[in-house]
Amino acid sequence: MTEAQAPQTNPSDLVEWKPYEIDHLAQKLVADNRNKKDVLNESHKMRMAVAYGLERFWGERFRLEKDDPEKAEYWKAVWKTLADDILKPVGIDLPNNEIKSEKTDVKKKEAEETENIKDMADRIWGMPQDDREIVLTVLAQFCDSLVWWTQRYKKKS
Repeated sequence: MTEAQAPQTNPSDLVEWKPYEIDHLAQKLVADNRNKKDVLNESHKMRMAVAYGLERFWGERFRLEKDDPEKAEYWKAVWKTLADDILKPVGIDLPNNEIKSEKTDVKKKEAEETENIKDMADRIWGMPQDDREIVLTVLAQFCDSLVWWTQRYKKKS
């Protein structure tokens, strides 16, 4: 690429990337969840789930919601931290819709939640490929940090 072809970037538009912040955020999440029974075991599962893609990682909390809400909340907190605290400051918009319904009719509530889940998955699938690759790389590093801190902070049963 010649100098004339190089993209023009305004340096004041760039946000400084702070990779150490990923480790700090992971440490905080692990410490915040240290006293919840078996929740930290999810850190290892999260790291393995990265290989299956963003949609599956994001959706894993729904499997846990009914039987183990604390674990589901941990997955949700990891996604929220990734979206809001790690990626948003550097200009990557990771979808993070709240999935719930205020309807009282159970069938209508389930239908609305299902539509919200489909919409969220479509938004994740619709991200630019370059952003998806960056997010997966950062998520893998974030989960590595979660695992590392889990191994240090996890209480013996």
